[in-house]
Amino acid sequence: MFEKLKGYRVEEQKVYFQYEGAGEEKEPCVEVISDSIINVFVDYTGLGHRSRAIEWEQTREGDTKENIKSVKPESVSQNESGVTIKTKKVTVVVGDNFQVDFYDCKGMPLSLAHRGERKKNTALSASLLAFLAKEGHAAAGSIIGDYPIQEVRSLDDKDCIYGLGDKTGFLNKRHYAYEMWNTDNPNPQEDNFKVLYKSIPFMLVLKEKGAYGIFFDNHGKTYFDMGKEGEDYYVLGADEGNLDYYFIAGGNLKDVVADYTWLTGRAPMQQLWTLGFHQSRWGYETEEEIRGIAKGLREHNLPCDCIHFDIDYMDHYKVFTWNKENYEDGGKVISDFKDMGIKSVTIIDPGVKVEEGYYVYEEGVKNDYFAKTPEGEIYVNEVWPGDAVFPDFGNPEVRKWWGEKQKYLVDLGAAGVWNDMNEPASFRGPLPNDIVFTDEDMPAPHSQMHNVYGHNMAKATYEGWKELTGKRPFVITRACYGGSQKYTTGWTGDNHSIWSHLRMAIPQLCNMGLSGMSFVGTDVGGFGSDCTPELFARWLQVGCFSPFFRDHCAKGCRVQEPWQFGEEVLAISRKYINLRYELLPYLYDLMYECEMTGMPIMRPLVLEYGNDENVKNRNDEFMLGDRLLIAPVVEQGAREKLVYLPEGIWYDYWTGEKIEGGCSFIRKAPLDVCPIYVKAGAVIPKYPVRMHVGEDKDELLILEAYPGEGTYTHYQDNGEDFSYRKGSFNTYQIHNQDGKVEIKKQHEGYRDYGKVEVKTAAEAFK
Repeated sequence: MFEKLKGYRVEEQKVYFQYEGAGEEKEPCVEVISDSIINVFVDYTGLGHRSRAIEWEQTREGDTKENIKSVKPESVSQNESGVTIKTKKVTVVVGDNFQVDFYDCKGMPLSLAHRGERKKNTALSASLLAFLAKEGHAAAGSIIGDYPIQEVRSLDDKDCIYGLGDKTGFLNKRHYAYEMWNTDNPNPQEDNFKVLYKSIPFMLVLKEKGAYGIFFDNHGKTYFDMGKEGEDYYVLGADEGNLDYYFIAGGNLKDVVADYTWLTGRAPMQQLWTLGFHQSRWGYETEEEIRGIAKGLREHNLPCDCIHFDIDYMDHYKVFTWNKENYEDGGKVISDFKDMGIKSVTIIDPGVKVEEGYYVYEEGVKNDYFAKTPEGEIYVNEVWPGDAVFPDFGNPEVRKWWGEKQKYLVDLGAAGVWNDMNEPASFRGPLPNDIVFTDEDMPAPHSQMHNVYGHNMAKATYEGWKELTGKRPFVITRACYGGSQKYTTGWTGDNHSIWSHLRMAIPQLCNMGLSGMSFVGTDVGGFGSDCTPELFARWLQVGCFSPFFRDHCAKGCRVQEPWQFGEEVLAISRKYINLRYELLPYLYDLMYECEMTGMPIMRPLVLEYGNDENVKNRNDEFMLGDRLLIAPVVEQGAREKLVYLPEGIWYDYWTGEKIEGGCSFIRKAPLDVCPIYVKAGAVIPKYPVRMHVGEDKDELLILEAYPGEGTYTHYQDNGEDFSYRKGSFNTYQIHNQDGKVEIKKQHEGYRDYGKVEVKTAAEAFK
């Protein structure tokens, strides 16, 4: 389509290119967004950028669309190689065929267009496909070829690829192929799954020197072949839409994550209680049963801040209703839980039951709020309540209406919302691609709105709760898109009680964090299938250090509250839930760091130690912040763990043993031990163990100081609302020199702690 480069023109920060053979196509464009972020854009649709991920009005610290426009190229010039665009941090060279190359500021290649031959597979014949199908052999993925919209880029031998959201498999995504198409598939997901519930089309590449990211901002179905088709290149493809990607240059992965979250928005602080333990099950069918869960938690001396109400609480699964037959007085049960220190979160699905007289349905029909067929009729499919219609969340008016509907839950006393089935899922086959939705100010087909449906639903919910309560909204989602972290937390959907899913939880959550979604978790113990006592104990040890810590399972599966597995597992559960509550101020500090810098709470080791070859493919360990290393046991029957520690001095959290890093060793790990290591010089802020966050959170702060030297910043606010954005918070700079701790208040805007107690590591081990 684009052949020999003829010329270029510059308009502010944009450079447009003219090509022979381009016909009536729009001029391709390279735009400087910042010194390290470059947008490559071909407007095939004629509609310009239609991004739901990049919303400048949601940025912080003065980053507005207006002052972004002040960033211009340092120089633009042309020679025989093409047009060269330079910024302070990256050089872009655009040549024939609209091939775009990126170099760092020293001229070292970061990412080059692929100029070699592609190794396309030959399509299988119809007869062979039929033959394979007879014995149930699916041939999906065996045909790799061209896409209407695509970009092919080179890979170096040592390049490692991360990100892409919550895809299955391992941390390093090289040699795998994935699709971005939000999909509800409750079958046991393994390495060969191409799609899951979320679509975050953002990849990070760690090179031998330097790093970069690419955010392929196309809302339609997109394809990421990460070197599966050919060893020396990767392919980004799309069925429709524009070629619209953002190249992010970085010296390391942290630079790339920081810039990506600056571009798409950073996850805001959640309320402190959300970091506590959550108990849930699909199958708490009566008020008596769910009250029994709250009672059991307290009788077994298990801290808990939240119980989740799954679809059984609704009247025949109708959203914004209450099942008064089985749950009687919803407000009373929620109020009684609150008196116990337990918050309530209620599930909400997008599907609205088709029923005359049902107020949500009637309002939506009256105001034309539901998606339609191409012929103009309201589109009907089936979900939990039976025949159902789908709110058109791409319409700002519909989002406002949906946000106002949250008042029903707020008035009941709910503390948050759990958005499910928002891929959108449906029981009578998937929604056809031509179903008509709205994209802000214009009609758009389902094929273009599918991947942002959950995103728009989360945005509507977040804005509604923020307006209604003034507090930081706690919204959980199953489906999302790039940038959804501005509005919602998430979980990885319907996993299973199988060891492979426990193993997968670590790389899956780490890649979610690298993709901007920091506050995430898996269903502890697994949602489907039947959990064993050993699996539950080991999964709880991973959940303890996951940002979102929820025990959840499905109706028809073995119940898995912590006391259901015998006294040994109950004691282990209590040990790690107690530890979670001790670590709340540390986790809260990491949440603050995430909003300020984009760094995730749960991190792959490669984010902190990118030059260490031993961590680039490490799937069974992770960092909690930059000073705690967690090495869980994820193998059935294992009572020891092969642990790798990066270079430096580390201390065993349980024994205090000093260990020189840069080596692997075997750690004894009986069922009640999850190996944990603390970086030398670290200060770990802690609370005393408590049954819930409560109002006494500021009475006592414990600082555990480890041998060595280090500096730490601790953050404190009211843990509930947005007053911190107006200065109502404290920050403390803490310097540790071998257990001698000095504390200086850097910012004062909130009440002081009643008492700060310093413990050396040696004292903590007693």
